[in-house]
Amino acid sequence: MRRFLNLPAVDLIFALVSFSAAFTVLILILSTILVLYNESSLAIHRFGLLNFIFTVDWDPVKEVFGAAASLYGTLITTVLALSIAIPVSIGIAIFLTEISPHLLRTPIGIAIEMLAAIPSIIYGMWGLFTLAPIMADYIEPALQKVFGDIPLIGKLFEGTPMGVDLLTASIILSIMITPFIASISRDAFNLTPDLVKESAYALGATKWEVIRDVVIPYSKLGVYGGIVLALGRALGETMAVAFVLGNKHQITISLLDAAATITVTLANEFTEADTDIYLSSLFYLALILFVLSFTVLAVAKFFLLRAEKHYQR
Repeated sequence: MRRFLNLPAVDLIFALVSFSAAFTVLILILSTILVLYNESSLAIHRFGLLNFIFTVDWDPVKEVFGAAASLYGTLITTVLALSIAIPVSIGIAIFLTEISPHLLRTPIGIAIEMLAAIPSIIYGMWGLFTLAPIMADYIEPALQKVFGDIPLIGKLFEGTPMGVDLLTASIILSIMITPFIASISRDAFNLTPDLVKESAYALGATKWEVIRDVVIPYSKLGVYGGIVLALGRALGETMAVAFVLGNKHQITISLLDAAATITVTLANEFTEADTDIYLSSLFYLALILFVLSFTVLAVAKFFLLRAEKHYQR
């Protein structure tokens, strides 16, 4: 405290403004939690935590609500989207930094970054009117032919291809998060010193060996950061997923069935909540999503910091 009081007036004002800006973030987080908890208190007292999380039923008429189906849809779409987006994004970043001619790097890089600026509702409309028919008529029937007779894996592609399902929603979501991972990975790869790469080439390494053993290990923390940012976007995406997922509260093994996520449930049903317990249950879902997102990102950040300390050694 004495150190701050001994600062010149201008520096003291700047320190107070900076502290206020940083402290405001904490206030916003705490106030959000308090509001969500207060609004969901009725559902919390009636259903409890574990009962609400593991209950599949979502029946406004009988006033029975559970988050299991929405949580399942959220986790499945997020995991599938990341599984598709991560290798594609890293491939784009490698191409732009190590393989692409200089003439193509700028236009392709701008095109990738523009994907992040497209509103999510545009992705949803494109997914519903363009991608969903293609999935239903061509891609999903082909997947059933290839994998349908394989034990266990065939269960993932059972049902009638409709195009409005978990698989289509995951593909849309992967397209939306690809620019984040690709752009950050590209910037991280560009930070690899040319001297390090040239040394590897001088020792006889091929381009692939330089990329695998020099570029990626050197910039892996930046890639992890991009993945964490994309994970947060995937967990909270609403409108694009709402167009192509449906809103069916069920836990299904097949990726060709409609499902629900927490964000889709909130978007579709918030205006229809005509009872106190119905509205409180939606706020309870929002509280769970907030805690889930905060926890996942905090854990990812923790491992990222640990990796950074290990890497600096």
